[in-house]
Amino acid sequence: MTTPTPPAGKASPAKGTLVSLIPIAVLVALLALDISVFGSDAILGASQVSLLFSAGVCIALSMFFFKTPWKAFEDAIKANVGDITTAIVILLLIGGISGTWTVSGIVPAFICYGVKIISPKVFLLTACVICAFVSVMTGSSWTTIATIGVALMGIGKAQGFSDGIIAGAIISGAYFGDKISPLSDTTVMASSLNRVPLFDHIRYLMMTTVPSMTVALVIFTVLGLSAHTADPAEIRVYTDVLEARFHLTPWLMVVPVLTAVLIARKRPALVVLGLSVLMAAVAALLFQTDLVREIGRSVTTGSPARILFAGTVETVYNTVSIPTGNEAVDALVAPRGMLGMLNTIYLIIAAMCFGACMKAGGMITRISSLLVPLTRTRTGLVASTVLTGTALDGLVSDQYLAIILTSDMFRDTYAREGYEARLLSRSVEDSATVTSPLFPWSSCGMTQATILSVPTLAYLPYCFFNLISPLMSILVALIGWRIVRKSAS
Repeated sequence: MTTPTPPAGKASPAKGTLVSLIPIAVLVALLALDISVFGSDAILGASQVSLLFSAGVCIALSMFFFKTPWKAFEDAIKANVGDITTAIVILLLIGGISGTWTVSGIVPAFICYGVKIISPKVFLLTACVICAFVSVMTGSSWTTIATIGVALMGIGKAQGFSDGIIAGAIISGAYFGDKISPLSDTTVMASSLNRVPLFDHIRYLMMTTVPSMTVALVIFTVLGLSAHTADPAEIRVYTDVLEARFHLTPWLMVVPVLTAVLIARKRPALVVLGLSVLMAAVAALLFQTDLVREIGRSVTTGSPARILFAGTVETVYNTVSIPTGNEAVDALVAPRGMLGMLNTIYLIIAAMCFGACMKAGGMITRISSLLVPLTRTRTGLVASTVLTGTALDGLVSDQYLAIILTSDMFRDTYAREGYEARLLSRSVEDSATVTSPLFPWSSCGMTQATILSVPTLAYLPYCFFNLISPLMSILVALIGWRIVRKSAS
């Protein structure tokens, strides 16, 4: 029997799936080449070029094989990039916080107070727990990492821990809160998309999230107890240099406290971060007047008021160098400012373009069809959902889009097989939410790497909570704990 030939301009299902995998293969190959050639500097432009080139490959293949009109790609790109405009402004404000919180003395004060209070042996455990608590209260991993996370990075470095393991503890805690907080947009999105009451969703999430976090905390405790930390005399060098360079006072803590109050009162993120930048800039003028004047003199001359104005604005937007006489301390107090976020923004826009083209060309849907045979069993269904959520984080480079697409792909299957919608919403959160910072080219991965000044691949092996959560979701499905199946429809 002769196999029917697909209509002109159409691709057979198998051929369509194979064609859909080509842009992914091209992107993975180019990104690997970028990293091998440019190292961590790949984010300065090479990765962005690879994403845009891969998007071009996707468009060409889709138009040729699937006859997708150009308008579909234009509309998808506009929609995707439009969806991240708020995130872009948030990133700029986070850059402003990095500069003003450092120059004002807030971050140096956190470092000095922290190394005196937190024992090195329990630092990793403490850092993870603190970030988890703050993230639950705020509902935002980004805000947690950009504020208390930056301070904890400084404390950990002063105590002799490697950048990667500190960032791993911070990110693990921050994404625990981002996953279960009722204030988290990803938590609300996953529950609402799948029509699960928010607190039912959160309670069901606890069955996989709490065990995952418990294992992560045990690992951080063991690593902390067995780590070779800095000698107390070396730590004192950090505090002595910072106290000599900055005027440190408990009054500086007013800014982070007021920021926390605004967050707790559920004020919009843009308002909170903007006011935090403003308050920190005022604190810099009040408590670090000489330092602001020094920064201002490096860019302009004139009246004292002109110099102070220049120093303040420079602190907000530019990468500022604050010489302390100690190279290690210099690295701790070298804020990026808003300009330091531009490469990340460039990368996010390029990633959104690639994701939009993959979606508009129908390639994501075709790739997901490969997982259909795995959905015959309970474990296979959850595993395929987790795999898809994780893969989409890498493919479309955005956790929100990954949550939406994964939910859309599997909603009918869960209903047809008789499983509760909350199992789908939990499986989506166990994957798409927590694995998002593990991809170097994703919006979350690049944002956290930029904020903490740690390459994604350096912290990835230590993000124990993020790595364990997807596996825990599959394990619980295998056991069948609290998973109810009605008669398949």
